[in-house]
Amino acid sequence: APFDPAAVGPGAPPRPGLRTPTIPGAAVVADAAGAARGGLHRLTRPFRAANLDERDPDELRESLPAMWLVASLWFRAEVRGMGNVPAEGPVLLVGNHSGGNMTPDTFAFALAFSTYFGVERRLHLLTASHVFSLPGLNHLRKAGVVTATDSHAREALRAGGVACVYPGGSHEAHRPSWKTGELELGDLEAEVELALTNNAPLVPIVAIGGQETALFLTSGERLSRTLRLDRIGITRVPVALALPWGINVGDLLGHLPLPSKLVVEVLPPIDVTGRISDGADVAEVAAHVRSRMQDTLDALTQERRIPVLG
Repeated sequence: APFDPAAVGPGAPPRPGLRTPTIPGAAVVADAAGAARGGLHRLTRPFRAANLDERDPDELRESLPAMWLVASLWFRAEVRGMGNVPAEGPVLLVGNHSGGNMTPDTFAFALAFSTYFGVERRLHLLTASHVFSLPGLNHLRKAGVVTATDSHAREALRAGGVACVYPGGSHEAHRPSWKTGELELGDLEAEVELALTNNAPLVPIVAIGGQETALFLTSGERLSRTLRLDRIGITRVPVALALPWGINVGDLLGHLPLPSKLVVEVLPPIDVTGRISDGADVAEVAAHVRSRMQDTLDALTQERRIPVLG
């Protein structure tokens, strides 16, 4: 159900079937907890929704040298198969997601894309809305990053641009580091239907190394429920060991990523429309996409000899 501000916090009406606590001080504690949840809810809301028109190729062009320096020296990033992205027209990119809120593999791919195709070609990375609640990240808007909504993805594809989606979202990005070789993408049927209805080829992207930029312990769904933060839309409170915080709870302010070697591989495009016309259904195409991505991640995992070093 949608969040109702009147349902929690100070002044909340009594709920039928629930008894009022009689423990001394319980009301004060409940009010404080409700106020804290309300504060977190306000903190994680975007200051201003991003839109596709905020993308600024000139600013992106000016930032490329510094971005290459970080990608080359710190992450030793290697992006393979950029030629598999169709040279023109709408394209739906579907990738796996690693590295917590910092997502360095996304950074490496976006840099390679802008270098390979030029900054004038529109690439829109779709991300969680809480990213835009953080101060100092206005450059993401100018790089073409927008909130992960179906309307934004469709708008980008209808305009002939490239939309990049990460179905695993923050759950996959914060999965435990020992699951670095596992995809957590959901069923992918929505992504297949998105490509189908917009007549766009679907191009899988598989990355490894991001989950070694910190020691991720849990994606935090259970902790969110325990703290009752899920009632205000905060469904995860991830926990990791990361610089400079030591124990990093929530990753709201990000962290300093370890210099893990990043490898990103772009797979050949999948003609969703053609497969459906040949008799496959959406679920079968989605299973095919997942299988190809997992096979690629398995191969990248076998290549990797030492964590962080690659």
